[in-house]
Amino acid sequence: MKRRNFVKAASAAGTVLVANNTMLWANSRLKRANDKVRIGIVGIHGMGQTHIQSFNELPDAEVVALCDIDENLFDERIKKHFTDKGLPKPKKYIDYRKMLEDKDIDAVSIVTPNHWHTPMAIWAMQAGKHVTVEKPCCHTFQEGQMLIKAAKKYNVIVQDGDEQRSNPCGKTMADFLKNGGLGEVYYAKGMCYKRRDTIGKAQEEPVPAGVHYDLWMGPAPEKPFTQNRFHYNWHWQWDYGCGDMGNQGVHEMDVARWGLGVGLPTKVSAIGGHFMFDDDQETPNTLIATFEFENPDGAGDKKKILVFEVRHWDSNPEGFNENKPGNDTGYMVSSANNIGNLFYGSNGYMVKNVDEWRTYLGKDHAPGPIGSGLGNHFQNFIDAIRTNDPNINNGRIEEGVLSCSLIHLANISYRLGRSLNFDPVTKKIIHDGEANALLTKEYREPYTINV
Repeated sequence: MKRRNFVKAASAAGTVLVANNTMLWANSRLKRANDKVRIGIVGIHGMGQTHIQSFNELPDAEVVALCDIDENLFDERIKKHFTDKGLPKPKKYIDYRKMLEDKDIDAVSIVTPNHWHTPMAIWAMQAGKHVTVEKPCCHTFQEGQMLIKAAKKYNVIVQDGDEQRSNPCGKTMADFLKNGGLGEVYYAKGMCYKRRDTIGKAQEEPVPAGVHYDLWMGPAPEKPFTQNRFHYNWHWQWDYGCGDMGNQGVHEMDVARWGLGVGLPTKVSAIGGHFMFDDDQETPNTLIATFEFENPDGAGDKKKILVFEVRHWDSNPEGFNENKPGNDTGYMVSSANNIGNLFYGSNGYMVKNVDEWRTYLGKDHAPGPIGSGLGNHFQNFIDAIRTNDPNINNGRIEEGVLSCSLIHLANISYRLGRSLNFDPVTKKIIHDGEANALLTKEYREPYTINV
């Protein structure tokens, strides 16, 4: 079925189902309490393997289908994650649209390059599938607004991939700050310091055998194939990625905004650059973005500030103990990486990484309350589906879109070389047509989306 006809038919069916308030269970296998949620995963090169493993480890879920445009990946992934573990082989799909026609699939997990996240998520909703979508959930500001609209219209569970929302550490952090543990919290800093080497320069070359490159490009502009426009290095190209602020950094942006208790900003200013290397990377490898928010309940200037910094090379620990036992090779804090958040309030400050937060109070910085704990974002998605309760979904798409919006606004400020004044009500950049044009993008036919 052609995509245009598929979406038209799915939208018509979705309207009827929503009207009958039965969308969540239409064409679903979840008829009995002991049925497993059947997952289809799209994108199995990198993080997709984590999704396969994580869902297959849950007692009430199973991965029944894999989709990828690179046929070379299937045999190894199926052997490693299924047959070697005594699990049934999943179905294989190259074209995601075909996978969405499979009525045996209850939900999809989207682990593709960023430029595919929103189109695939919306198509899945229109097909009646529940959706979990990797961060960042949208590639542009406007895509985020479309995701929110679609989630409301099609009445399925839609989970954003910022998994720290499911960590007890994150929840107790937010509660502590909201309840005045640091007094008036006026300033947050998010950090993404990862030592990243040059990607070099890649020559144009024929598309590798087994790779369906037109499907990979999808809604992006058509360009010749190079390795720097493909696996992983797509992160550093504007057509497909959002730079490191929208890669690793999106987790810490979400935490910074969550802890600060803010939504959309009124002012945005970002400066940075691509330093040290003469290579194919388009996005900055060093970036400092500052956001200003209204704070009617605050003292003084009635505002809050969020600063986000991306560094690509050598960095200091910024309040984190990089030699702390257990973190010497850690994902968040190590000699090469320092990723986390700082919060400053009238009573002290907080240091937070993925599984722990610590506070230092008063002018002497006396150690204060602490919190810790990891959760399971994958289980949370399954729980929300099985209970038919979107309220227990920790990764609400509205929150994911807000955090991504800051990233997109910062990237626009950087690319245009000027500060932006933003209206949170109209969701437009004030008196700046050139900047507003970058809130959205053109889509290559036939890979368009409509809500």
